Amino acid sequence: MSDMTLKERLLNALEGKQVDKVPVCSVTQTGVVELMDEVGAPWPEAHSDAGLMAKLAIATHELGGLEAVRVPYCLTVLAEAMGCEVNMGTKNRQPSVTAHPYPKDLEGLKMPDNLLGTGRIPVVLEAIKIIREKVGPDVPVIGGMEGPVTLASDLSSVKSFMKWSIKKPDLFERILDFAAEGTVVYANAMVEAGADIISVADPVASPDLMSPDTFKTELEPRLQKFSSSVNSVTVLHVCGNVNPILNYMADCGFEGLSVEEKIGSIKKAKEVLGTRARLVGNISSPFTLLPGPVDKIKAESKQALADGVDVLAPGCGIAPMTSVANIKAMVESRDEYYA
Repeated sequence: MSDMTLKERLLNALEGKQVDKVPVCSVTQTGVVELMDEVGAPWPEAHSDAGLMAKLAIATHELGGLEAVRVPYCLTVLAEAMGCEVNMGTKNRQPSVTAHPYPKDLEGLKMPDNLLGTGRIPVVLEAIKIIREKVGPDVPVIGGMEGPVTLASDLSSVKSFMKWSIKKPDLFERILDFAAEGTVVYANAMVEAGADIISVADPVASPDLMSPDTFKTELEPRLQKFSSSVNSVTVLHVCGNVNPILNYMADCGFEGLSVEEKIGSIKKAKEVLGTRARLVGNISSPFTLLPGPVDKIKAESKQALADGVDVLAPGCGIAPMTSVANIKAMVESRDEYYA
């Protein structure tokens, strides 16, 4: 098993199969300023240029040591293609949605005629093809995207989305189904372009914003539909303390569940999941990876490995000002753990 490729190791880990050692990667945002400068692929340009997008992502693997390559760097690509206005951010700030196409009602709700040819979607698909060609067949490629819940809230605005969930369930369900439809089309296009894993970040599904009951009755069925309709291994990331919904998340059909440090005990989380899903995480991006020092990163990483994490990863998107040395420390700690 020691001659396992990076791709075999990560896919095996996510599918609950035997591995020689726990893989180390990020299923969430990977772009950092130090690497942007190193390889000449800065934000915001790298959000809209397939060559730059691929170059920065590959750098996180080749120079940062992470054992997978992930694009893109935000949760706005599909939202923009489906009608949202987006601020493209700065060198150290990700793009964000600034205006919503359906903030009051769903009049005129319509999927773009050529969704996969709209906005930056072609850029992401081309970047995946470039990455696949450059890293070869043995390095896993992760396509990242916004989940159906977060997309629905971007299309309608968080305020309306929350209000509809209580007062206008027909609009709430309709925008959720519309968003879910778009996410499946986009995800399968990324798989066709060469992605091995689709990583869905759905922060608006967090208990911080939606009640566990709503997650169970309304969000879980849409997430189940997504995972069963996408032709690859899938990972679901939800921000915050997801302990109140972890049992429901495990029923959503994703092979991996990415969690933050806020869940507390990895051992308890693993008990909740059982054999339904594998745990990805959960080294704190803002409080450990960003500030360091390396010794703290290594200590927390080795503790996560000892507690049984299936894939060692940042708990959420890597902060753009994180140093490459701090990213490398996660991989080094894994290697030291098995030495």
